Amino acid sequence: MFLGVDGGGTKTAFCLVDPDGRVVAEARTASVYYLSEGIGIVEPLLRQGIDEVCATAGIPVDGITFAFFGLPAYGEISADVPVLDALPAKVLGTTDYRCGNDMICGWAGSLGGVDGINVVAGTGSIAYGENAGRQWRGGGWSELFGDEGSGYWVAVNGLNAFSRMVDGRMPAGPLVEEMRAALELSADFDAIDVVVNRWHGDRGKIANLSRVVVRAADAGDAIAADVLRRAGQELALLVDIGREALEFEASQQVPVSYSGGMFGSAQVLAAFRESLTHDFDLRAPLLEPHVGAALHAARLHGHPLRAEHVHTAAALSL
Repeated sequence: MFLGVDGGGTKTAFCLVDPDGRVVAEARTASVYYLSEGIGIVEPLLRQGIDEVCATAGIPVDGITFAFFGLPAYGEISADVPVLDALPAKVLGTTDYRCGNDMICGWAGSLGGVDGINVVAGTGSIAYGENAGRQWRGGGWSELFGDEGSGYWVAVNGLNAFSRMVDGRMPAGPLVEEMRAALELSADFDAIDVVVNRWHGDRGKIANLSRVVVRAADAGDAIAADVLRRAGQELALLVDIGREALEFEASQQVPVSYSGGMFGSAQVLAAFRESLTHDFDLRAPLLEPHVGAALHAARLHGHPLRAEHVHTAAALSL
């Protein structure tokens, strides 16, 4: 049984896939993104999810053959890497696993683990690709000075537009009422109190406001639509530089896919597609990232599973 763990910015998803590719169990916990609350949150959440997914499958934890843990922020603080690498052993009681950044889950799921590039745009944004054994990562520089095109980035740009609209520095559009409703404002300046004082700048809560920007854009707000257009352009730029970094042949049609909630916006996806400047084969995601993590675990163990062999009816309803 192969365990896949995808640690996103707002949740952590677990799944077990058997050697025939059947998804036999899934579970979900809070996010293991530890940069704000400390690395101590990681082990208990992994234990909770693994215990739950194994109980659902009716197997003991030592029934897991191999596991892959895709962890947010993995590799971004060098001193934390050996700590994160050691944590799953405390839960599994074995070293039959590997850890990596959660971007690998997106790539393995969306493209089925074949050479190409996948872009993740969820709470944060990042891109990962492989070509003939070469590996590349782009983006993922944190919400403070990176993560362009992510939910957080879209939300912050939306909040900025909201403040300008209510000041009169921009023409007001549907975004104003959408943001007032989402933040439950009795006065516009209360947005500061909600986001800064009550939420304390919480990354996930702010990123959720990207949905407000999407709703406003769908309602005809030109400024909100421009935020989404720029998000798609930023995400496409990652693909362009990834192609060069991975040294794909100039004439090669490179497989490209995507994962993460921001691509649920038709406007973001359209801008992403239109902004790709080379000959790319844009593919819809094949599998959810946590299922991709299990697929990757099987391959690392020497039991290659192709994406078309994975039965995902349960996974897609998570």
